[in-house]
Amino acid sequence: MDQNQQPPSFGIEKLYVKDLSIEVPNAPAIFLDQGAPQVDIQLNTQGTHLGDGVFDVVLTVTVTARIEDKTVFLVEVRQAGIFRVVNVPEHEIEPLLAVACPNILQPYAREAISDATVRAGFAPVLLQPINFEALYLSRLQEQAQQSHEISIQ
Repeated sequence: MDQNQQPPSFGIEKLYVKDLSIEVPNAPAIFLDQGAPQVDIQLNTQGTHLGDGVFDVVLTVTVTARIEDKTVFLVEVRQAGIFRVVNVPEHEIEPLLAVACPNILQPYAREAISDATVRAGFAPVLLQPINFEALYLSRLQEQAQQSHEISIQ
């Protein structure tokens, strides 16, 4: 069957950790500090077209814990996946890469973050479920707002 006659399909080719790092810059003294750290979580997604309906999507999660002005730990994982997208309309590919793919990658990133913090001697950081659809729609709204502001000037 010709590829153009196939129904739309989406598949996972490979899931992998592209990068994982943990830093505990104030060890061992930080283990003696009392108090609950403030935890900041940053997310970023990026998709790259590799050709022939194949995309590499990377979900980057950075977790920074601080007590006052001291960094307790910093963990960053770049959880990635190679996805095959066949006969999906062009306008549906971006939402697929920005919502569906990160939804698949997030549990793996969550496990890597949790495991890294435990191995560093801390309680596990458990990422809560993330609404990638809301993040995507918010980003689209920001872009529309910015383009509207530019066109008014």
